[in-house]
Amino acid sequence: MANIKSAKKRILTSRKRAEANKSVRSSVKTAIKKVYAAIESSDKSAADNALKAAISDIEKAGSKGVYHKSNVSRKVSRLTKAVNKMA
Repeated sequence: MANIKSAKKRILTSRKRAEANKSVRSSVKTAIKKVYAAIESSDKSAADNALKAAISDIEKAGSKGVYHKSNVSRKVSRLTKAVNKMA
C-alpha cells in the first residue's frame, strides 16, 4: 500500500474510474449482443432499432474516453456492415 497521501488518493480514484469504465463497457457489450441476436432472428426492424441504440452507447463510451476513437469507429462499422448484409 502507498505511504504518500497523493498516491493513496490516486489509488482510490483509479479504482472508482475502473468501476465506472467497467460498467460502460458492459453496457456496450450488451447492446452489441442485442444487435447480433436480432440479426440471428432475421428481424430487420429489430436489428435497425438495436443498431441505433448500440451506436449511441458506443459513441457515448468513446466520448467519455472509455474506448479509443478508432475502436469506436471499428465497432460501429462492423455492426452496420452486419445489419446491412442481412438485407
